[in-house]
Amino acid sequence: MKPRPPSLSAVLLHALDEAYERAAWHGPNLRGSLRGVTAREASRRPRAGQHSIREIVLHAAYWKYRVRRRLTGESLGSFSLPGNNWFRREGSNEKEWRAERDLLDREHRALRRAVAAFPEARYGKRLPGNEKRTAQREIAGITLHDVYHAGQIQLLKVLVRKGRSR
Repeated sequence: MKPRPPSLSAVLLHALDEAYERAAWHGPNLRGSLRGVTAREASRRPRAGQHSIREIVLHAAYWKYRVRRRLTGESLGSFSLPGNNWFRREGSNEKEWRAERDLLDREHRALRRAVAAFPEARYGKRLPGNEKRTAQREIAGITLHDVYHAGQIQLLKVLVRKGRSR
Protein backbone atom coordinates (compact mmCIF):
# COMPACT_ATOMS: atom_id res chain seq x y z
CA MET A 1 0.00 0.00 0.00
CA LYS A 2 1.37 3.38 -1.04
CA PRO A 3 1.65 5.93 1.80
CA ARG A 4 -0.78 8.81 1.62
CA PRO A 5 0.81 12.19 0.87
CA PRO A 6 0.67 14.73 3.70
CA SER A 7 -2.20 17.20 3.77
CA LEU A 8 -1.65 20.77 2.62
CA SER A 9 -2.07 21.82 6.26
CA ALA A 10 0.74 19.50 7.32
CA VAL A 11 3.03 20.75 4.56
CA LEU A 12 2.38 24.42 5.38
CA LEU A 13 2.87 23.88 9.12
CA HIS A 14 6.10 21.97 8.47
CA ALA A 15 7.41 24.79 6.27
CA LEU A 16 6.39 27.43 8.82
CA ASP A 17 8.16 25.52 11.61
CA GLU A 18 11.29 24.92 9.54
CA ALA A 19 11.55 28.57 8.49
CA TYR A 20 11.24 29.74 12.09
CA GLU A 21 12.66 27.21 14.54
CA ARG A 22 13.14 23.66 13.31
CA ALA A 23 16.26 22.25 11.67
CA ALA A 24 16.23 23.39 8.05
CA TRP A 25 18.20 22.15 5.06
CA HIS A 26 18.75 25.73 3.85
CA GLY A 27 20.74 26.76 6.89
CA PRO A 28 19.82 28.79 9.96
CA ASN A 29 16.13 29.50 10.42
CA LEU A 30 14.94 32.87 11.72
CA ARG A 31 15.13 31.98 15.39
CA GLY A 32 18.47 30.20 14.93
CA SER A 33 19.93 33.23 13.16
CA LEU A 34 19.47 35.17 16.42
CA ARG A 35 21.34 32.69 18.60
CA GLY A 36 24.27 34.37 20.34
CA VAL A 37 23.45 37.86 19.04
CA THR A 38 23.98 40.45 21.77
CA ALA A 39 21.92 43.60 22.17
CA ARG A 40 24.90 45.62 21.01
CA GLU A 41 25.23 43.56 17.82
CA ALA A 42 21.47 43.58 17.26
CA SER A 43 21.38 47.38 17.50
CA ARG A 44 24.13 48.13 15.00
CA ARG A 45 23.29 49.22 11.46
CA PRO A 46 25.23 48.22 8.32
CA ARG A 47 25.18 51.94 7.52
CA ALA A 48 23.15 54.99 8.45
CA GLY A 49 19.50 54.73 7.50
CA GLN A 50 19.49 50.93 7.18
CA HIS A 51 17.73 48.51 9.52
CA SER A 52 19.34 46.80 12.48
CA ILE A 53 18.77 43.18 13.49
CA ARG A 54 16.47 44.40 16.29
CA GLU A 55 14.33 46.25 13.77
CA ILE A 56 14.18 43.20 11.50
CA VAL A 57 13.03 41.06 14.45
CA LEU A 58 10.20 43.47 15.25
CA HIS A 59 9.28 43.70 11.57
CA ALA A 60 9.05 39.90 11.41
CA ALA A 61 6.91 39.81 14.58
CA TYR A 62 4.62 42.47 13.15
CA TRP A 63 4.03 40.56 9.91
CA LYS A 64 3.30 37.34 11.80
CA TYR A 65 0.69 39.36 13.70
CA ARG A 66 -0.77 40.79 10.47
CA VAL A 67 -1.00 37.42 8.72
CA ARG A 68 -2.62 35.85 11.79
CA ARG A 69 -5.24 38.60 11.88
CA ARG A 70 -5.91 38.10 8.17
CA LEU A 71 -6.37 34.36 8.66
CA THR A 72 -8.66 34.71 11.66
CA GLY A 73 -10.66 37.55 10.11
CA GLU A 74 -10.04 39.74 13.14
CA SER A 75 -9.82 43.46 12.61
CA LEU A 76 -6.29 44.79 12.63
CA GLY A 77 -6.48 45.95 16.24
CA SER A 78 -3.21 47.15 17.62
CA PHE A 79 0.16 45.48 17.67
CA SER A 80 2.15 45.30 20.92
CA LEU A 81 4.19 48.33 19.84
CA PRO A 82 2.98 51.65 18.47
CA GLY A 83 3.42 51.97 14.71
CA ASN A 84 3.53 49.38 11.98
CA ASN A 85 5.87 47.45 9.70
CA TRP A 86 9.22 48.98 10.81
CA PHE A 87 9.97 50.01 14.38
CA ARG A 88 13.00 52.21 14.92
CA ARG A 89 15.20 51.08 17.78
CA GLU A 90 18.23 52.81 19.26
CA GLY A 91 20.55 51.73 22.04
CA SER A 92 21.63 48.28 23.10
CA ASN A 93 19.68 47.24 26.17
CA GLU A 94 19.85 43.44 26.80
CA LYS A 95 16.50 43.41 28.63
CA GLU A 96 14.73 45.12 25.71
CA TRP A 97 16.46 42.83 23.20
CA ARG A 98 15.29 39.76 25.13
CA ALA A 99 11.72 41.16 25.23
CA GLU A 100 11.81 41.75 21.46
CA ARG A 101 12.87 38.13 20.81
CA ASP A 102 10.12 36.96 23.20
CA LEU A 103 7.59 39.02 21.25
CA LEU A 104 8.72 37.34 18.04
CA ASP A 105 8.29 33.91 19.69
CA ARG A 106 4.81 34.78 20.98
CA GLU A 107 3.68 36.07 17.60
CA HIS A 108 5.05 32.96 15.89
CA ARG A 109 3.18 30.66 18.29
CA ALA A 110 -0.06 32.60 17.84
CA LEU A 111 0.34 32.46 14.05
CA ARG A 112 1.07 28.74 14.17
CA ARG A 113 -2.11 28.12 16.20
CA ALA A 114 -4.12 30.10 13.65
CA VAL A 115 -2.64 28.11 10.75
CA ALA A 116 -3.29 24.79 12.54
CA ALA A 117 -6.92 25.79 13.12
CA PHE A 118 -7.53 27.12 9.61
CA PRO A 119 -9.91 24.92 7.58
CA GLU A 120 -7.98 23.28 4.75
CA ALA A 121 -11.01 23.59 2.46
CA ARG A 122 -10.59 27.39 2.62
CA TYR A 123 -6.89 27.56 1.71
CA GLY A 124 -7.54 28.45 -1.92
CA LYS A 125 -10.35 30.94 -1.25
CA ARG A 126 -9.80 34.66 -0.97
CA LEU A 127 -9.45 35.99 2.53
CA PRO A 128 -12.17 38.35 3.73
CA GLY A 129 -11.40 41.95 2.91
CA ASN A 130 -8.70 41.05 0.40
CA GLU A 131 -9.42 40.39 -3.23
CA LYS A 132 -5.91 39.21 -4.09
CA ARG A 133 -4.73 36.96 -1.25
CA THR A 134 -5.64 33.43 -0.32
CA ALA A 135 -4.77 31.79 2.98
CA GLN A 136 -2.35 29.48 1.20
CA ARG A 137 -0.51 32.45 -0.29
CA GLU A 138 -0.39 34.29 3.04
CA ILE A 139 0.99 31.28 4.92
CA ALA A 140 3.55 30.51 2.21
CA GLY A 141 4.47 34.19 2.08
CA ILE A 142 5.09 34.57 5.81
CA THR A 143 7.17 31.39 5.72
CA LEU A 144 9.35 32.80 2.95
CA HIS A 145 9.52 36.09 4.84
CA ASP A 146 11.14 34.28 7.78
CA VAL A 147 13.70 32.60 5.50
CA TYR A 148 14.53 35.89 3.77
CA HIS A 149 15.12 37.73 7.03
CA ALA A 150 17.11 34.82 8.52
CA GLY A 151 19.54 35.19 5.61
CA GLN A 152 19.60 38.94 6.00
CA ILE A 153 20.42 38.60 9.70
CA GLN A 154 23.21 36.14 8.91
CA LEU A 155 24.80 38.74 6.63
CA LEU A 156 24.32 41.54 9.15
CA LYS A 157 26.03 39.46 11.85
CA VAL A 158 29.10 39.12 9.63
CA LEU A 159 29.20 42.88 9.04
CA VAL A 160 28.64 43.70 12.71
CA ARG A 161 31.26 41.25 13.93
CA LYS A 162 33.85 42.51 11.44
CA GLY A 163 33.23 46.07 12.55
CA ARG A 164 31.69 47.17 9.24
CA SER A 165 28.59 48.71 10.74
CA ARG A 166 27.55 51.72 12.83
